Parts: sequence; C-alpha cells; structure tokens
Amino acid sequence: MNFNYQKICRELLQNFGGRTKDVIESRFGLEGGERKTLEAIGKNYNITRERVRQIEETAICEIKPKLKRHQKVFQYFEEVLLFFGKFRREDKFIHALAGSPEFQNPAFFLLSLKPHFKRVPQNDDFHSLWTIDLNSFVLAKEVISLFCQKLAEKKAPASLEELKLPPEHAWAKLDKEVASRWLNSTVEISRKIETGFSGLFGFKEWPEINPKNIRDKIYLLLKREKRPLHFRVLTDLINKSFKKPAICQTVHNELIRDSRFVLVGRGIYALKEWGYEKGYVRDIILKVLKGSEKPLAKEEILEKVLSQRMVKKSTVLFNLWNKKYFSKDSEGKYRPLINAC
Repeated sequence: MNFNYQKICRELLQNFGGRTKDVIESRFGLEGGERKTLEAIGKNYNITRERVRQIEETAICEIKPKLKRHQKVFQYFEEVLLFFGKFRREDKFIHALAGSPEFQNPAFFLLSLKPHFKRVPQNDDFHSLWTIDLNSFVLAKEVISLFCQKLAEKKAPASLEELKLPPEHAWAKLDKEVASRWLNSTVEISRKIETGFSGLFGFKEWPEINPKNIRDKIYLLLKREKRPLHFRVLTDLINKSFKKPAICQTVHNELIRDSRFVLVGRGIYALKEWGYEKGYVRDIILKVLKGSEKPLAKEEILEKVLSQRMVKKSTVLFNLWNKKYFSKDSEGKYRPLINAC
C-alpha cells in the first residue's frame, strides 16, 4: 500500500504552535535529516532535556485522538509485522513500510504514536526492532541462544537441518512458510549470528559468513561451486554474490599468491584440498611416473594427468616427449629419467 506519511504527519501537527511543532519535527526528523536528541533540542531552545521530553509527551497525548482517521495506516503496519512473524529488525521494517528515505522518519513517528507497536532498543545481542507481541521476541531469543550454543560446539557454519531445534519447540509447530519468514526475522535481529551467502548460519565474525578479503571470497565460491573455475568467472561470481566489487587482475593475483588455490588449466583454478597438486603439467607427469612401480603407457599417463589438469591431450603429450625428463622403452611405455626433478 502507498501512504503519504509526510502528509499525514503534517496534518497531525498543523494545530501546534511554533516551538512544540519544531520540537516534534526535530525529535523525529520529520522535515528531513537525523532525529535529534532531547539534549540537542534543549540547547537550541535553552531549556532542559526534561522540559523537551515534557513538550514531546504533551504533544503526543494531544495527537492520539486524531489517529482514528488513519486506522488503515496502522492496520497496514500490523499486517507487515504479522507477515514477518510479529516482529522485525527496525531498519528493515521501516524500509519495508516507507521505502524512500524521505518517508522513513515519518513512518517511525507514526509507529511511535501507537502503544500497540513496541520498540525494543538495540543492545549487545540484538539490533533494535519493532514488535506487536513481546512473547514472539522472547521465543526468538531462545532460538538464537540455541543456535549460538550449537554453532560454538560445531565450530563451523551449519544448515538449519544441522541446527535443528527440538520438535516440541514452538517454532517447529509453525506452518513451513510462516516458519521460514519467522526464522529470517529471528536471524536478522541477532548481532551475533548471520546467514552467509551460501545459506549457512554462523557467527558474524567467521570468514565463511563475512569474508574479509578477496581470497576468502574466492575460497567460499569454489567450495560452493565444487568445481575448478576460470579467474574471470570467479570475478563475475564475486560481483554477483558480494556488495564490494572486484576486478579480474586483483582476483588473479590473489589466486596466484594463496597456497589454497592450484592452477589446473589456462587461467583455471581449483582448491588444493580437493587433491590437486601444485606444478606444471611436466611436474604432474613426473609425479605420476615416480609414483608408479612400473613404466606406464601413454593412455595411462593421460588419464592420471588429465584428472589433475584441465588441458588438452596434446599438451600432455608435448611435455611427455621432453627427453630431458622422460624416456620411452621398446614397448612404448614411459619412465622418468633418474636425474629428472
């Protein structure tokens, strides 16, 4: 629904005198800008912060009888909160209501006029939020506590299935779609855990959840994709998956510098933990031959080397013909030269 929150606020304040109107507009940022503190407004009028609070309180008491004509607005506010599980993180809720920045402070002001909408201020564990049912917030705190406990034990990001709550828990009894939205709202209000780009839950300081640099992002993307990728493809994925953009040359440089990544083809990189070994194609051929108890046929070498490198067969054969490193016996099989290293 579209409501002109600014127009509604001006209508509610139209009968107030200059100072009272200015106090309310400044306190809630109704004419643009930041919401001002009681102390800042008091200094402007050379009055105490307590006097400012009294002016604000008296004005709001006078405004409340006028709210009946705007019931559709407050009904809409309630419907949005109900949709997200009866509570939502403040910045996301206000954005959902107002969208454009110029409407967000007026929407905040209107919410503040109705005791039905309760604001929970930010603390060390949770972001500020709005709710129509404090019990739903209590339930959310229980879930966050359980998640934190299980993540601390696991010491790694986990899926919802891995963090499963007891079947008797109230959350587990919700409709699947409602439960999904409620869970998103629950994780959003937490200042300790977040959902990573891969959809797993974890502590916000973990690099798997909030990667701090390009190398961490590359690692996470390769883990997610489960296959070697060209550095240009990785750059595109970084720019689609994360807010801060990257450029190809930077991505390529990080791939070269980090021992977790192995060059397996022309510009193509894989994770070392997948079993890929460092080195040129020639080095891989040497390792294959030295690891064999007998000389190997060309086809056997190709199979083993191509499992390690994404190159053409001709590239392997070209390296195999290097007589400084490999010799071919009368049966057409290859062995490494003794002095090859």
